[in-house]
Amino acid sequence: MSAAEITGNIHPKRKIIMGLYWINKKAASTEGCEPFLIEKITTGTNTHRPKENKFLKLSDNILNDILYNMKYQREVEFEIKFGKEDIKFSICKNAFFISATKKELEVEIAEKLELEGKKMYPGICSKFPRRVGIMDYP
Repeated sequence: MSAAEITGNIHPKRKIIMGLYWINKKAASTEGCEPFLIEKITTGTNTHRPKENKFLKLSDNILNDILYNMKYQREVEFEIKFGKEDIKFSICKNAFFISATKKELEVEIAEKLELEGKKMYPGICSKFPRRVGIMDYP
């Protein structure tokens, strides 16, 4: 497992998007055009899974649950499938933790998150929040 510290003053919603975006972007470099699937989100209060034959999106209810748990400094875990790659990603306080099937991918993601975590406005594609279900992006 690799870790990345967030030293910038980043809004919690931006932290979530930043983490998911760079996981998606870095995994795409090894897995190609495979779908980016969030298979499970576990917070201190709930476990979210997609409904049968659906994709798990960050709906307002799920996002509010994640933000609530982040506010009270509880760990939030994401299980992501990208092609053959299984990635576990968690946020707790000001740190990201990443575990991937390929160790080099895990390290690459952690290094990029560490770099972006120093900025107030980390670099992400403007269309990505909608892809994961966030309609109101700060």
